[in-house]
Amino acid sequence: MQAHVLAHFIDDPKPSFPFLCLTVSGGHTQIVLVKDYLDMEVIGQTQDDAVGEAFDKAAKIMGLPYPGGPLIDQYAQSGNPKAFRFPETSMPGLDFSFSGIKTAFLYFLRDENKKNPAFVEQNLHDICASIQSTLVNMLLNRLQQASIQTGIKTIAIAGGVSANTGLRNRLQSVGESLGWNIFIPAFQYCTDNAAMIAIAAHYKFLKGEFCPLDVVPLARMPL
Repeated sequence: MQAHVLAHFIDDPKPSFPFLCLTVSGGHTQIVLVKDYLDMEVIGQTQDDAVGEAFDKAAKIMGLPYPGGPLIDQYAQSGNPKAFRFPETSMPGLDFSFSGIKTAFLYFLRDENKKNPAFVEQNLHDICASIQSTLVNMLLNRLQQASIQTGIKTIAIAGGVSANTGLRNRLQSVGESLGWNIFIPAFQYCTDNAAMIAIAAHYKFLKGEFCPLDVVPLARMPL
């Protein structure tokens, strides 16, 4: 996730320090206070599921193939984001929770399918637009709160879900209204890629951070 954040320094324009980075993927949902290239602090994160997992689970419930997040994004572009309403979970501080909305979405489709077995097929685009809008709202509400608390208006996104067009468009819109300086990575730098690992290694090399050959990987090491 550190490398995802540093992907912003591959090409111009580059954000200036400090900035806030919303890192969103299938395994992570974090608001990171980026003080320097290798000095980062997680100030908010999910307490259960990641937003990318919520996208994929919602898609699975609708019968879409894995990974379903990109398909929701695709169908949402021609749907009505206000067609259906889903409850947004509120957590203390700057944290997130996405387990509740997945359950609510499951029960919603179960009830609608009882009334109309073709409900999903007939309303697929509107359903996708509505669930995507709700998830994006949850992300941006917390991000706006983080900006107010820290006084930082340089805002970036990173990670696989940062490729979501709904998130990218809403961030631009909200950023313009709030006077944010927005940084959105190119699509090729959103998902896992060698360039972001290389730029992270570059800054670690400059700082003299090296690992011995007997280093043991730790998948969930905190930043």
